[in-house]
Amino acid sequence: MIPAEVRYHRAGSVDEALRLLAEHGEEAKLLAGGHSLLPLMKLRLAVPEVLVDVGGLRELAFVEDAGDAVRIGALTRHHDLATSALLARELPLLARAAGTVGDPQVRHRGTLGGSLAHGDAAGDLPAVVLALDGVLVLTGPGGTREVPAAEFFVDFFETALAPDEVLTEVRVPKRAGGWDFQKFTRRASDWAVVGVAVAGDAVALVNMGATPLRARAVEAALAAGSTPAEAAERAAEGTSPADEPTASAEYRRHLARVLVRRALENSRA
Repeated sequence: MIPAEVRYHRAGSVDEALRLLAEHGEEAKLLAGGHSLLPLMKLRLAVPEVLVDVGGLRELAFVEDAGDAVRIGALTRHHDLATSALLARELPLLARAAGTVGDPQVRHRGTLGGSLAHGDAAGDLPAVVLALDGVLVLTGPGGTREVPAAEFFVDFFETALAPDEVLTEVRVPKRAGGWDFQKFTRRASDWAVVGVAVAGDAVALVNMGATPLRARAVEAALAAGSTPAEAAERAAEGTSPADEPTASAEYRRHLARVLVRRALENSRA
């Protein structure tokens, strides 16, 4: 399908983007890499009247050491995450997962902030940032506020980002210990049928509910001394996976148990 008619503005700064959002209200949508929003517009599942393009704001594209955390600009592209020496050293889980997103074209255009703001439970990076206890910095007319990833993802394609705010930065605490990222796809560039991010004893799930989820039952089992195999048996508890022709809910629950076990065992190898 052809997208509906839309007015286009290219913001030259965060302040200009905020002004345009305030001017047009809920009629406006931010455009970064475009790999989440544009497909929805083509299908008429999203019909914004105004696009505010922030893709050229290079001041929001960075990966910086901040002592006990790593600061990442919201417009940092997946390829830059995957090839960052700092992330490879301090947050290898994020670098690894970013390198598996889509295909090279997607990784060279898609952004971390766009993926998080889109709030798709099938996206890899929302679950990874959730497992890593990341904090999202939202900038609006009243200044900035920080929202933990655990509070950012609200419902199906719904986040804590207000219509007049811009996601400008993600802060991820450095952490030692084991990690692993597993996902099962029908084809290499597809969305994950199910995915798992493990950071120490934190476990997050991709595509097992309306939002990215922490596998709290698995984490509780590990804390109680269960083996990875024992803990993984609880991977589907508290989830609500979609029941679809290509992957039933029961199949997804099975995959969650299998992939959590693999990820836990690999993270401890």
